[in-house]
Amino acid sequence: MPLADRIRPKRLDEVYGQAHILGEGKPLRRIIESGRIPNMIFYGSSGIGKTTVANIIAEQTNMELHKLNGTTASTADIKAVVEEINTFAGMNGILLYLDEIQYFNKRQQQTLLEFIENGQITLIASTTENPYFYVYNAILSRSTVFEFKQVDAADIEQAVERGFRFLQEEQGTPITVEEGVCAHIARSCGGDVRKSLNAVELCVLAGEETPEGGVHVSMDTAQQLAQRSAMRYDREGDDHYDIVSAYQKSMRGSDPDAALHYLARLLEAGDLPSACRRLLVCANEDVGLAYPQIIPIVKAAVDTALQVGLPEARIPLANAVVLVCQAPKSNAVYNAINQAMADVQ
Repeated sequence: MPLADRIRPKRLDEVYGQAHILGEGKPLRRIIESGRIPNMIFYGSSGIGKTTVANIIAEQTNMELHKLNGTTASTADIKAVVEEINTFAGMNGILLYLDEIQYFNKRQQQTLLEFIENGQITLIASTTENPYFYVYNAILSRSTVFEFKQVDAADIEQAVERGFRFLQEEQGTPITVEEGVCAHIARSCGGDVRKSLNAVELCVLAGEETPEGGVHVSMDTAQQLAQRSAMRYDREGDDHYDIVSAYQKSMRGSDPDAALHYLARLLEAGDLPSACRRLLVCANEDVGLAYPQIIPIVKAAVDTALQVGLPEARIPLANAVVLVCQAPKSNAVYNAINQAMADVQ
């Protein structure tokens, strides 16, 4: 089993992060402690505690736990769970943990509806996608959505230190960690506890053997193994729209440092088309007639970027982004054409 599974928390107090819903007096914690579990949907990125909390709930309620994954489960798997209703195994209730529910089609989700509605099955579903887009409305209306957030680096650093201690005890050999390694891993994992623990395990496997027969983990090893963990980007999901929105709003707000940061994130992910499209839009929408000459200048920069491709495309785009940031702003024409379209409609 991976290290993240071997040291998975057994109690709520051992869960790293999520204080906004699991802290003392917070709503999800009060629900779990009450012992009366409603249907719930856990929403958030990978490796931040959704499955861990579902396991803790199952342990504390003595319910019969079934786990299904939306990527592999079928309607037959759901029926197998349903067959346990009113049996000895399900006498304390059935808790179905459905991971990646967004991969269940509408019909599969509807199969569950009758049983979660009458309380015979308690559903805890998790998803990395926005549930309001991917979960069937009838399921959504009968469930409470809790958003799990990326874990702070300070909390993850505690998990990393615990991981090194656990491996030292498990292997029975001393593990020395160079100063700053734990903090580096914690910063590099993008708020994902599982990734951080995977990095810990890899660092120990790749560590240098000491004369005493132990393992030494250097900063160089940690940097090599954790260097790209924090990159979060997908061209269809929330991360994409968050980044391109921040990119355009930074130009609109005349903040060249922020705009270049988000441009760099788009280019690092290889998303040259989005970087070019939003730049052209911003020049027309936000600068407009305050500096009309900027439109052909930005168009020329975009044409150059598309012609030379990455990595050189970053240079003309960076020039154009800083120019848009420093230019005066006017959205008068943007507002005017919107009003004219509204009148026509």
